[in-house]
Amino acid sequence: MKAARFAVGLALAGVLLAGAAVHAQANEAVAVDWRKAATRQDRERLRQWRDAWMKALDRVRATPDGRAALAADAALFDPDRVAQGAALPPGRYRCRSWRLGSTGPGIRALLRGDWTACRVSEEGIVRRFVTDGAQRASGHLFDSTDSRGVFLGTLALGDEDRPMRYGRDERRDMAGLVERIGPARWRLVLPFPGFQSTLDVMEIVPA
Repeated sequence: MKAARFAVGLALAGVLLAGAAVHAQANEAVAVDWRKAATRQDRERLRQWRDAWMKALDRVRATPDGRAALAADAALFDPDRVAQGAALPPGRYRCRSWRLGSTGPGIRALLRGDWTACRVSEEGIVRRFVTDGAQRASGHLFDSTDSRGVFLGTLALGDEDRPMRYGRDERRDMAGLVERIGPARWRLVLPFPGFQSTLDVMEIVPA
């Protein structure tokens, strides 16, 4: 009788281990393929990245201050200025966000945020990108092509102590392209974000 119970226990343990392995494999697939992780809305936003750039730039160029800012940093605001090797290495960075093409009355066509701390961490094949500040991005980095990566995450506001789960709130979800635009300079391009702008561009440089 004891031997039979022991055999049943071994069989159940085997089932649980097999289930855990399948679950780990599924998580690994999501971790490396952004299309499996992204919501339908975010897949559509990423497909429309160039449309977002063009609409945002048109609105910014319609103002003298906007035209001057675009000319002062052509590398940051040129949608085709990308270099090979888009992946952000793990480490500490400084980040600054620009909002282009306001979508509400009384909002300037180009708004610049303050520099904040941000960082990339890596655990196995999973890479996370997190920023500090009053409005904080938190999410995962995915490889896509050699010149562009993908970021999927959420926006945390104010004194919220933890990021919202991705996919829970469409307005808080963030989907963007990570591009290298210089020897040690990257940008995160967020087409059609949930608030205020047509396109957000986040500068990323080593701390």
